[in-house]
Amino acid sequence: MRDELTAETGTPAAPRDWRNLRGMLPYLWEFRGRALFALACLILSKGANIGVPLVLKGIVDALQGSPGQAAVLPLALLAAYGALKLGASLFNELRDVVFARVRFRAMRRLSTRVLEHLHALSLRFHLERQTGAVSRDLERGARSVSTILNYLVFSVLPILVEFALVAGILLARYAPVFAIVTFGTVAVYVAFTFAITEWRMDFRHQMNRLDSTANTQAIDSLINYETVKYFTNERLEHGRYDATLREWEEYAVKSQSSMSLLNFGQGAIIAVGVTAIMFYAAQGVADGSMTLGDLVLVNAFLLQLFIPLNFLGIVYRQIKYSLADMDLVFRLLEQRPEVTDAPGAGPLLHGPGEVRFENVRFAYQPERVILDGVDFTIPPGRKLAVVGHSGAGKSTLARLLFRFYDVTAGAILVDGQDIRHVTQASLREAIGVVPQDTVLFNDTIYYNIAYGRPDATRAEVAQAASLAHIRAFVESLPAGWDTVVGERGLKLSGGEKQRVAIARAILKRPRILVFDEATSSLDSRTEQAIQETLAQVAAERTTLVIAHRLSTVVDADLILVMEGGRVVEHGSHPQLLALGGRYAGMWDLQQKEQC
Repeated sequence: MRDELTAETGTPAAPRDWRNLRGMLPYLWEFRGRALFALACLILSKGANIGVPLVLKGIVDALQGSPGQAAVLPLALLAAYGALKLGASLFNELRDVVFARVRFRAMRRLSTRVLEHLHALSLRFHLERQTGAVSRDLERGARSVSTILNYLVFSVLPILVEFALVAGILLARYAPVFAIVTFGTVAVYVAFTFAITEWRMDFRHQMNRLDSTANTQAIDSLINYETVKYFTNERLEHGRYDATLREWEEYAVKSQSSMSLLNFGQGAIIAVGVTAIMFYAAQGVADGSMTLGDLVLVNAFLLQLFIPLNFLGIVYRQIKYSLADMDLVFRLLEQRPEVTDAPGAGPLLHGPGEVRFENVRFAYQPERVILDGVDFTIPPGRKLAVVGHSGAGKSTLARLLFRFYDVTAGAILVDGQDIRHVTQASLREAIGVVPQDTVLFNDTIYYNIAYGRPDATRAEVAQAASLAHIRAFVESLPAGWDTVVGERGLKLSGGEKQRVAIARAILKRPRILVFDEATSSLDSRTEQAIQETLAQVAAERTTLVIAHRLSTVVDADLILVMEGGRVVEHGSHPQLLALGGRYAGMWDLQQKEQC
């Protein structure tokens, strides 16, 4: 059978499926004792199930015997029949109860591991990803683990165990033709099922792809609800979404139609096999080589085999679909972080907080240089501001300091330590950032401020809010600190969100502070109050301020003017004005805009 090729790599899907299944084993190892006990319950359940037709044969043969025997033997056999039925049900349910912990723990472990891995991936991956598609892939992938384990333990293994037991009895007690017809029917059935299912898998892959695309489009349009409304583009969004679903619908119809073909073919194979077996059994009864009980036994065995075997087609399809879903998750896990801790990297040693950029070069893509030989030092406890037009590379400085990316050339040092040689966690613990675009969790205001230091006391959270000039606003709300801010903080104004972000950074108590347009959304009065607060907070901390409004950086110890990824001017506010260069021109322009 020709292996299906994966769309991204051209690697045969079958080897990937086996590798992904092997990748599930670590998640099962924790409860290996439970898994083995569940397997024992499975064997006992199937043993009892196979015993039922044997007892039924004895009952039928006994009823054909003398009237004296009919009054005694069937009672004992009927009791055994009931006990076997009860035992099969008991061990079956016990298997389900024992294995439930294994199945759901594996699902939980994989989901947690994927989320941890996504958080470990670098900023570049998250800027390029489609949130809706990743969310749907994660959901389907985690569910696929439970589905595969469920079908393997509750469907595939039981069928294999039962088939082995039935095959042994047929070979031991009856003519070889019964085993040959049974095995032949099963072989044809399995081959037909696998062939048609492999053909149908492309439809499922296309449905998954289009489902993720549609989900991404829907989430994007809802996240950008205001933008959609601003431009009255509801019809455009609905059209894009419906066009994707229309294509999904075509593949869904093809998938359903091909499934009907598969079901009919499976039914036809089973019908031919059962008819052949019953013909030979009836012929045996007619010529006296078999009893009526033997005919009942063979018929019962066939029903026990072919009824679950009919379900096996569905199981195989679902396993293949789940393997396709699982592959999406394992592909996520195969994504390697762009920025990693160096082997043997230690924690950032505690120091006064000096920051130094040494001839730093950086490019997001090789053909587009963002920073070109940037050199500066921020002494401990001092404030350095970076100004310049959009695209000059200002915000990139903060991203490199936080080590979202590694420099292309040169080095960044904190207290004399190259940040590439210390752990990312220890570096980021030392830095507090107030970004220009503040995004909050869809939780309470208290949670969002306390996120800066989750172990902070309520009094410390309130103090940080006071310093950020947002405490009075919070306490005036009907729900107070328990006010939910909405997705991405949309229930708050831009200024309120920035003050929450400032409070969060204050609460963290870092020794290095980065303000990336931290007051861009504030009105002039609040900005002035916040500037005074930031000056107090930054008094004993090393501070990097990235600003567009020059009025916010006049008190900086040193101001860098960037253009085209290079520092073109530097000095204090009075020095730069006296220089009469780019900074002075920007200052004059902004002063005129305010008039």
